[in-house]
Amino acid sequence: MKRLDSEFFERDVLEICPELIGKVLVRKFNNDRIIRMKITEIEAYRGEEDLACHASKGRTARTEVMYHRGGVVYVYLVYGIHWMLNFVTGKENEPQAVLIRSLECCEGPGRVSKLLELEKTFYGENLEFSERIWVEDNDFIIPYITAPRIGIEYSGNIWKNKNWRYTIK
Repeated sequence: MKRLDSEFFERDVLEICPELIGKVLVRKFNNDRIIRMKITEIEAYRGEEDLACHASKGRTARTEVMYHRGGVVYVYLVYGIHWMLNFVTGKENEPQAVLIRSLECCEGPGRVSKLLELEKTFYGENLEFSERIWVEDNDFIIPYITAPRIGIEYSGNIWKNKNWRYTIK
C-alpha cells in the first residue's frame, strides 16, 4: 500500500476526514514489530474559531505544531496518563487536526495511544517520512456516518453539536 504524503494532509480537515476514515495506520516499534490497523473513528478540530479545538486559545507551546503544515503528529497528554494521537491538517498557520479515536479492534483514544505506545517524542513527527508511524492508502472508499464530537461540552452548543465525528458504518 502507498504511504499518504504531506499533500494529502495539507487540505482542510473537513475535506480530509471522509477520505481518512478507513485508511491504515502503521506503527513500527523499536523491535521492528509492525502493526497495521484500519482507522475506524476520528474527530475534526478546525481552527481558532472552533472552541473545542486547542488552537482556540491561540498559539502556545502545546499547540505550536498545529500551526505547521499538515502531515505531522500532534500528541498531548490527558489525565497525566494518555497521549492523544492527532494528525495536523491544512496549510501553515491554519491550525487544524484530526483526533484518532479508534482503530479496528481498539476503541477509544486512550486505548489507541496505549496500543501504539505513544509518548512525547512523537510530537511533530512527519507522517510522510517517519520510520515509526505513518498512514497507508488502501484505495477503499469506506461508508461512514457523522455525529457530534465527544467530551467537549465546555465548548458550547454550537461547537459541541457539530457533526465532526466520523465513524465507519
